[in-house]
Amino acid sequence: MSKSETSRRTLSGKAAVVGVGTTRYGKFPDLNAYDLGQWALREALDDSGLTYADLDGLIVNRIPSYGRFAELCGLDPRYTLATPGHGRFSGICIQTAALLVTTGAVNTVALVYANDGASAGTTYGGDASGYGGAAGAYGSTDAHWAPYGMTSPGAFHALMMQRHRHLYGTTPAQLGEIAVTFRRHASLNPGAVKRQPFSLDDYLAARFICEPLRLLDYCLINDGAVAMIITSAERARDLRQPPVYIRGAAQASSFTGSSFPPEDFWAAPMQEAARDVYAMAGLGPHDMDGLMIYDNFTPTVLFTLEGFGFCPRGEGGRWIADGHLRLEGAFPTNTSGGHLSESYLQGWGLNVEAVRQLRGQCGERQISNPQTIQYMAASPVVTSVIYGRTPA
Repeated sequence: MSKSETSRRTLSGKAAVVGVGTTRYGKFPDLNAYDLGQWALREALDDSGLTYADLDGLIVNRIPSYGRFAELCGLDPRYTLATPGHGRFSGICIQTAALLVTTGAVNTVALVYANDGASAGTTYGGDASGYGGAAGAYGSTDAHWAPYGMTSPGAFHALMMQRHRHLYGTTPAQLGEIAVTFRRHASLNPGAVKRQPFSLDDYLAARFICEPLRLLDYCLINDGAVAMIITSAERARDLRQPPVYIRGAAQASSFTGSSFPPEDFWAAPMQEAARDVYAMAGLGPHDMDGLMIYDNFTPTVLFTLEGFGFCPRGEGGRWIADGHLRLEGAFPTNTSGGHLSESYLQGWGLNVEAVRQLRGQCGERQISNPQTIQYMAASPVVTSVIYGRTPA
């Protein structure tokens, strides 16, 4: 039996998200990561109708001490895990939680992410404007790369985008469509940090940070926290919210040579993760009613769409320019505004948006009657989760 067949038998539709919670997003200098995480977890518990006593699993991301956090919440979980702050870990943590409840290792897992990066003065991509995390996301910045400008994730993605432009003729306007579209979605989201729409001309007039990437190609840096509660499909049916089932979850990696931009834009691990996650869900890319794509920089969205098979390799720019990512398009994408305009929550906020969309809770930005929504993140570790209103 293949890995995909085994995963489908043991995972698909057997775990569900039953609670989500978020803080406000912005700068909260009086709150640390512990405060923010507790805020989000209280919201998620209230959303689900559960209490702290119902939680026997705890996974924390970017919180300094999982032990201290558990102590503050009065938790003594049977299973505990703390993970680094890299954005790839949102998908990894969700996959882990789904496997835990599916195997019966625990009954109900709380996943908590908290980020006080804005108040801590974090910048991303070599710019201090509030756009954009720290150098070394894909490998350490050292003396081999720094003299040539490879000092940040922004520079890393800028070099990848230059190659894509050279190979396929991708234009600045095509890349700009991503930023313009996600800001338009954010304008419909009362919780988004950046809500003022801008035009393609405004995008093209924005200053370069690391050419060919402009200011509006970079994600935000904010304080904020997210919590999700995952339990078994059986238990989920008796709780406050309609269950959102995890139809599939997969990851693949390409660490060899990952300190330098990959020639294939991470296509190989994306194709592997895509095969697994679609096999688990019994679906394909064109069965998705909405997409949540990790958008630390606009090129990541383009690379992800090509790597997961939504459009042919090299055609991403033209495909995006046709309006497919818009709310009224074929694949409404990052309807909250994503990292570019809602808040930079390293994938977690996008997963919460998928849940809320499937519940029909997104107001003016609501996708019409969605049944399945896919989360995707591309980096040296590719992760994907497919959510559904039904277990199969």
